[in-house]
This record gives sequence, C-alpha cells and structure tokens, in this order.
Amino acid sequence: QVQLVESGGGSVQAGGSLRLSCAASGYTYSTTCMGWFRQAPGKEREGVAAIYTGSTYYANSVKGRFTISQDNAKNTVYLQMNSLKPEDTAMYYCAARWPGYGCVTISPGFLALSDFPSWGQGTQVTVAS
Repeated sequence: QVQLVESGGGSVQAGGSLRLSCAASGYTYSTTCMGWFRQAPGKEREGVAAIYTGSTYYANSVKGRFTISQDNAKNTVYLQMNSLKPEDTAMYYCAARWPGYGCVTISPGFLALSDFPSWGQGTQVTVAS
C-alpha cells in the first residue's frame, strides 16, 4: 500500500525559504513520477513541480525559485522553495503516479491531477507579506 507523508511546512516572511519533504513507502518510487501540488483557499489544486529518474519539471510560476529533488536511499522527495511570495501560500501535497510511470506535462495546467492516484495528507505553507 502506497503511503506518502509530507512535512516541512510552516510560516515565513516573503523572500524566505522552506524545504518540504515527502516520505514514500509501499513501493519503489524512484522509477515513478513524483509531483508536488498546491491548493490555495478557494482555488483549484495545481501542479508545482515533478521529478522522474532525475528529470525535473516546473510550473512557470515557480521556475527559478523552487527545486524538486529526490533521495532514493531515503525514498524521499524534496521541494526546496526560495524567494517565497504571499501567493505561494497554500496547502502543499505530494503525489505519485502509478509505479513505473513517468511524468506527463499538459498545457494548460502543467500536471493532470487524474494522473496521480496516490496523495499525501498535505502540509501548510503560509507566506506573510
């Protein structure tokens, strides 16, 4: 059974940084597309970043500020968030595609929620202006 557990959220001032972690268990995630999504109050959930066998993908809104990475030994995916803005405030979710599936980006939208059957519980990020 796939389990994803996020951590690392919190409150920061604009311009600050946070690093989110997603610990995966239940399968070998290193050969599966892993994604980070976020959902702000009153808005739809949107893709932020994804990673698959070392290749990384980013939404335009976070390019140059966010970095996704993975530690295969720890079965953990990270999202380093720098130069945070108030509009980055949201609940952040880690998600996984089916085992063995790569990342597929779409336009518009960047990542399709329906491509990710497994989700974590989310971690809150709040950026104060």
